Amino acid sequence: MAVLNKIRQRSVFLIIIIALALFSFVLADLFKSGGFSGQKDQNTIATINGEDVSREEFARKVEGFQRNRRNTTSTQAVNQVWEMTLQEALLKEQIEKTGILVGDDQFNNMLKQVYAGNPNFTNEAGLFDAAVLEEYVANLKATSPQAYEQWKSMESQIELQAKNQIYYNMIRAGVGATLVEGEQAYLLENETVDLKYVLVPYTSVDKVEVSKEEIKEYINKHKSRFEKEANTAINYVYFEEKPSSKDDESVKAELTDITSDFDAAEDTEAFVGANSDMPYNGEYVFKSALPKENADQIFNLNEGQSFGPYKENDFWKYTKVTGVKQIADSVKVRRILVSYQGSVIDQGDFTKTKEEAKSLADSLAGVVKADPTQFDALAPEYSDDPRSKGNGGDLGWNRYTNARLTPEVKEFAYNNPKGSVEVVENQLGYHVLMVEEANNMQKAIQVATVAKQIEPSEETSSDLYTEATKFEMEASEEDFNALAEESNYEVKTVSNIKEMQEDLNATLGSQRAIVKWTFNEDTKVGDVERFDLPSGYVVAKLTSKNKKGLQSPEDASPEVTPILRKEKQAEIIKKKIAGKSMQEIATSENRTVQTANSVSLDSPTLPGATSEPQVVGTAFGMKAGETSEPLTGKKGVYVIELVKKNEVTPLNSYRTIAERESKTRSANALTRVNKALKSSAEIEDNRSNFF
Repeated sequence: MAVLNKIRQRSVFLIIIIALALFSFVLADLFKSGGFSGQKDQNTIATINGEDVSREEFARKVEGFQRNRRNTTSTQAVNQVWEMTLQEALLKEQIEKTGILVGDDQFNNMLKQVYAGNPNFTNEAGLFDAAVLEEYVANLKATSPQAYEQWKSMESQIELQAKNQIYYNMIRAGVGATLVEGEQAYLLENETVDLKYVLVPYTSVDKVEVSKEEIKEYINKHKSRFEKEANTAINYVYFEEKPSSKDDESVKAELTDITSDFDAAEDTEAFVGANSDMPYNGEYVFKSALPKENADQIFNLNEGQSFGPYKENDFWKYTKVTGVKQIADSVKVRRILVSYQGSVIDQGDFTKTKEEAKSLADSLAGVVKADPTQFDALAPEYSDDPRSKGNGGDLGWNRYTNARLTPEVKEFAYNNPKGSVEVVENQLGYHVLMVEEANNMQKAIQVATVAKQIEPSEETSSDLYTEATKFEMEASEEDFNALAEESNYEVKTVSNIKEMQEDLNATLGSQRAIVKWTFNEDTKVGDVERFDLPSGYVVAKLTSKNKKGLQSPEDASPEVTPILRKEKQAEIIKKKIAGKSMQEIATSENRTVQTANSVSLDSPTLPGATSEPQVVGTAFGMKAGETSEPLTGKKGVYVIELVKKNEVTPLNSYRTIAERESKTRSANALTRVNKALKSSAEIEDNRSNFF
């Protein structure tokens, strides 16, 4: 009772405590889902300069992109649509600032460009006709409101394209080169200097140390160079699902059990169809088409003899020779193709029925059999093959191994002697064929092969799953690398993984699930996870997780350390050679005074050195006979003496060079503009939350 009384006395206090606990639970959930803006986050793919990109609209564009490009993966489509969306948003902002408008004439010209090849909008002369297009749009408006709304959306896109084109044209017009710039380009390419120099290479100085603080200071001075995206890194072990030696022997035994039945089978094609993991191919082949390792054994068999079982790639095979004959290596064929209404090549142009086409083909074959020279006259008049009708039906020479002939035509061409004429039918129509020439008759064989694929058994797959799962569980508690080494597993690394990356490396390929796992806010450095692959399993450990920002001194060290080391070495060399003449420097440093003639700013390469634009540029600012102070170059420290400046003959006009420079600048301008707009924009990219 005393306890109950105390609870009653403090009931208000308890209610407040419970309310606060519930409130904190709700707050935690809100913060986890993006705070009070969670609804916006769920519907916003990105924000570009304050403008939101709708998830629904973006998803529709991705779906449309994939529909038009069937071999594109989902992530590839997302990234492509993102680049287009980003560029469109940045350009739209610039266009609004400049006040660009599209007039009727410009809009109609853009329509013409977009729909010039569309037969729905051409007149009787086959040319694009705006009146035909207007009639089409009016019909849409009257009969299909939904289709008309889609057309209006398309018009908006075309208008935007026209504005983009105007904007880009304005950019191109503003980057042209003047005649003075043309003259400068001419001098840059053709004006040269002769000079002497002594090079004291950096390698002449003992290796100097570069501290972490020095690297950090350099990064802070050059922030734009060392900005990095958010990235992660993993170590992983790949458990490949492949057949065991036991699986291999089992498949071989399965094939061996049916070889005697295969040898005795009367219907070889049916037997292969019922028992083989590879389809039957009844074509005759030359020795070169057989697998090299077993070509001699198979090709030397007589009809009815067999070879095997033998292993080839991932199959056990047993091959029987079912035919031997002589076939031409290459043939020259003539053809008249007579097609008809409803054939696969009919586009509404053919008037003959199938029966009429056959009758005509038979008649033409009779004429050609009596006089083969009639092909020249008959093919242009009667053939429906645009490729050969103009040259008397000549299909040219075709090699047996890569003949550009349909199966039915090839069958006739290589199984009949020179001069043979026959009508052959297929889905294209009726072919009046003649074998005009047949060269290099040689042995060919027809083979039938029963193949059994070597695949992992259920037992093998189950054992691999157990092995991968065991490693995952143990690696979560122990040292990942040490455990892998103990189990004789190879540990591989993937570094600098980006949020919207798809492919990890050549071994793993596209692994979007692994990438998303590394960036998941619940995944911590050191976490281990198993992933199912079509070819096995991956057990991965997250080894690093870096937010967007500047590179760490450790990450930037490979790039920055050599730069700072050279700077320090240059200072040491400069102090050592200060106040000395070129010959004194050469003698004291065990170097030679070298000569470089006709060196230009356009190609500032010194013999025995490398491209040294700063060193050569200094020479162009010197007077003949003048010696420079020690100069820092790419390969070492230089002291140079200008021997002579080689003047060039002025041109009467620099217009041609100026025009060339203008074209070069124009070609690069758009890429540079887009890059500049992107770098100056405020972009919040949330794609990885959705895809």
